Amino acid sequence: MNAHTDLPPIPFIDLQAQRRRIGPALDAAVTRVLDHCQFILGPEVKAFEAELAAFGGAKHAVGCASGTDALVLGLRGFGIGPGDAVLCPSFTFCATAEVAVLVGATPIFVDVDAATFNLDAKGIAGGVETAKALGLTPKAIIPVDLFGLAADHLAIKAAADAHGLLILDDAAQGFGASINGRRTGSFGKATATSFFPAKPLGCYGDGGAVLTDDGDLADLMRSIRMHGQGSDRYDNVRIGIASRLDTIQAAVLSEKLKIFPDEIEARNVVAARYNQALADVVTVPTVPDGYVSVWAQYTIRLPAGAREGFAAA
Repeated sequence: MNAHTDLPPIPFIDLQAQRRRIGPALDAAVTRVLDHCQFILGPEVKAFEAELAAFGGAKHAVGCASGTDALVLGLRGFGIGPGDAVLCPSFTFCATAEVAVLVGATPIFVDVDAATFNLDAKGIAGGVETAKALGLTPKAIIPVDLFGLAADHLAIKAAADAHGLLILDDAAQGFGASINGRRTGSFGKATATSFFPAKPLGCYGDGGAVLTDDGDLADLMRSIRMHGQGSDRYDNVRIGIASRLDTIQAAVLSEKLKIFPDEIEARNVVAARYNQALADVVTVPTVPDGYVSVWAQYTIRLPAGAREGFAAA
C-alpha cells in the first residue's frame, strides 16, 4: 500500500540553497556594479570571461545575452548561411536546430546513442550524405552535452574531421562536464553555453558565452555581438546583433564559478546515491568510464506504458 504524505514538493531547481551559501558574496558583487554603474560591458564582464575561459580550458570566452545567441554567434563566426547544412542530434532542445535556421542554414538530424541520448558519431556520415542529397553543403555539426553529460567528443571529432565539418559544441546543459579530466569548453572549434538560472552554472537572468582557442574567431564574435562593431562603436563593418552579457550577471557568475567545482562534486555524490537506490527499479543514467557529468538533470527510463502509473504512485 502506498503511503502519501503532506510534505511540500521538492523544487526542481533549488536556487535558494545556493544563495544561502554565497548570498553575502553575491550581494557584494552586485553592489559593486551598482556603485560604478557600468552596466554594459563593465569590468566584471571581461574578468568573468577570463575566468570562464580558464575553467573551460580555452584561450578565449565571449559573453553574450543567452545560450541561443551563443550558438548563433558561433555559426555566424563560422560563416554558416544559406545553402549550408548543420548536423545536430535528433534528441535535443529546439534551440540546437533553431539556430541553424536563424542564420539561413538547414538543420540535418543525426540519431543519438540509445544509452546516453547524445549524438552518435556513427550517424555523421549518413547525415552528410543526406545533406548532399538535398543539394546542401555540410559545413558544421552541433553535438549536445545532454543532461550534463559530455558527448563522445573524440569520436565526433574524428568523424567531423573526415567530412570537413566545423564543431560547435552545445554545452548549455553540460558546461563543467569532463572526459578524462578535459572539460567541455575545450572540444571543437568553439563551445557555446547558457547561463539560464536552471543550468548547472546559471546567473540571475539570461546569459551565455562562446569559448574558443581561435583569437580571430573570438574577435569576430565580439564584433557580431555589438552590431558588427569595427574600430569603434559607430564603425559598423558587418551585420551584427545586440547580444551582450550584462555586467550584473557577470558579477553573479564570477561568484558562482568559485564554488562550481564543489557543486559538481556534490551533484555526483547525490547521483551515485540515486543510482544505488533506483538501479533495480528503473533504468538509471549511463556515465561512461572516464566521464564526469554535471547532472543538469537526473533522467530515468521506464518500460513502455509504465510512466503514468509510476508518476502517480
